[in-house]
Amino acid sequence: MKKLLSASVVLPMLVWAVAAGTAEASYCGAWRRCCCRRACCCAAETCCPQQCCTVMKTCTEVVYEQRQTTCYRTCYEAVQEQKTVECVRYVPETHYRQCAYTVCKPVWETQMRSVTETVCRPVWETRTQECRYTVCRPVYEQRERDVCHTVCKPVKYVKTVEVCSGHWETREVPACPPATCAPATCAPAAWAPATCAPVQTCRVWVPEVRQQQIECVKYVPETVVQKVPYTVCRMVPEQRVETQQYRVCRMVPEEVTRQIPCQVCRMVAEQRVQQVPYTVCRPERYQTTVPCVRYVAKQVPYTATYCVPKVVCREVPVTVCCPMPSCCGR
Repeated sequence: MKKLLSASVVLPMLVWAVAAGTAEASYCGAWRRCCCRRACCCAAETCCPQQCCTVMKTCTEVVYEQRQTTCYRTCYEAVQEQKTVECVRYVPETHYRQCAYTVCKPVWETQMRSVTETVCRPVWETRTQECRYTVCRPVYEQRERDVCHTVCKPVKYVKTVEVCSGHWETREVPACPPATCAPATCAPAAWAPATCAPVQTCRVWVPEVRQQQIECVKYVPETVVQKVPYTVCRMVPEQRVETQQYRVCRMVPEEVTRQIPCQVCRMVAEQRVQQVPYTVCRPERYQTTVPCVRYVAKQVPYTATYCVPKVVCREVPVTVCCPMPSCCGR
C-alpha cells in the first residue's frame, strides 16, 4: 500500500516537470521571433505598421486519469469464548482454646511513717558599713588662644589692553571686471544696455586696534592673628565617705519530725482462665466459567484510487506580431 501511494505521488510530479519543460520550450512559440516578410517603404518616408500573423502551435497538457485497484489489509476480530477454570477459596472458621494466665492484683494499704527533715529558718540582721568613693568635681578656667585667618585685601592697579575697533568708509570699487562686463550682468536696469558702470560706491568697514588703560582690582591675601578667649573644664578627683545600712539574711538549720500518711501497694498473684478465639481458613475448591477474548486475524479487501498522468497534445492558434525593419535604408 505504501509503495502504491509513493508511486502515485512521485510519478505525477515527474510528468509535471517534463510537461512544464515542454510547455516552456514550445508554448505556442510566443517568445520566439517570427519570420515576417519585409514591406516596402511608403512615399512619405515613414515606416509601415507592424505585421501580425496567426500560426498554429502544438501545446502539451497533462491530464490525470483515476484508476482503481484492490488491496488487502490484515484486521483482527475479537471472538468471545467461555472458559472453565478451577479456583480455590478460603472459608474462615472460628475455634476457641483455653489459656491460663497469672494476674497480679494490686492491694492498697494506708500506713503512717515518721519523716525527719532539716529546715532552714531565716534570721535577718541589720549591719552598717562605710563606703568610700571618688567624685570628679569640674573646675572651669578662662584661657586665650591665637586664631589665624586669611583676609583678602583689595589692591587697585592700571592695566593696558588692546581694543579692537574700526569705522565705516565710503569707497569706489569696480562694479565688474572689464572682460565680463555686460549690460545684463553688471549694469542696473535704468542704465543703457550698451554701457557698463566702471565703478560702484559702497561702504567698507576698516578695522583698527588701539591701546586703552583700564583700572583693575586684585585681591591680595593677608594673614591676621586674633586673640580668642575660651573656657577649659578640668576634672579634679575628690574622696568622699558615706555610711550605709543593709540587712543580712542568715539561714539557721533546724530538725523537724512529722508523721506522713502514705499509700502502700501490695501485689497479690491470682490465677485466671480465659477462652481465646482464633480463626482458621479452610481451603475449598470450586469451578467457575469466565469470559475470554481471542483475536482472529483475517484479510479484508478494499479499493484504492490512484491518479495516472497522461500527456495530451492539441493545436492552439497564436497571433504573433513582428516589428518591421527600418524602411528606405534607415
